[in-house]
Amino acid sequence: MSGVSLYRTEVAPEWIDYNGHLRDAYYSLIVSLATDALMDRVGLDEAYRARTRCTLYTLEMHIHFLHEVKRTDVVEVSVRILGTDRKRIHVALDMRCGRYPDPVATAEIMLLHVHQGDEPKAQAFPPEVIEALTRVAEEEAATAAASTSGAPTSPIPGSRRMELRSRS
Repeated sequence: MSGVSLYRTEVAPEWIDYNGHLRDAYYSLIVSLATDALMDRVGLDEAYRARTRCTLYTLEMHIHFLHEVKRTDVVEVSVRILGTDRKRIHVALDMRCGRYPDPVATAEIMLLHVHQGDEPKAQAFPPEVIEALTRVAEEEAATAAASTSGAPTSPIPGSRRMELRSRS
C-alpha cells in the first residue's frame, strides 16, 4: 500500500445501493472518517480543538471512483501528504480493499486550519502540528522506499489537479 495507513472499516449493509455496491456518498463518509484519523495523528485531536477552538475545514475535495466496493469488503485508507504550507494541507487518500491490487477510489483534499470564533478565520498551524505532518510525510517516503511490491504510488486521476497556490 502506498501512503501511511490511517483508517480501516467494514462496509455496513446500509451503505450498499440497489446495484449491490457502495453508495457514492459513503465513499465520502469513509474519506471524512480517514481525515478525522489524520487530524488525530498530527495532534489536531479533540483535546486540541477544545483548547484552541481550531480545526480543519475542507476547502475542496475530488473523489475518483475506480472500482466497485461490495458489502463483503473491508476498506483501508492511506494518506499521502502532497503539500503543506503554514495554514493548509493538501492530501491524497487512497481507498483499498483486498479484491484489487490498486485503489478502489482516490480522494484529493485541500484542508484549511481555521480558528472557530464568532467569525471563523484561517490560522497558522502551531509548530508541533507542522512537525507531525513532516513525520507523516517522512513515514510515507520510508514506506514507499521499502516497498517490495514494485508498484508505483497511485497517481491522482482526474481532469483538474488541485495544488497549493500562494496567496498574495
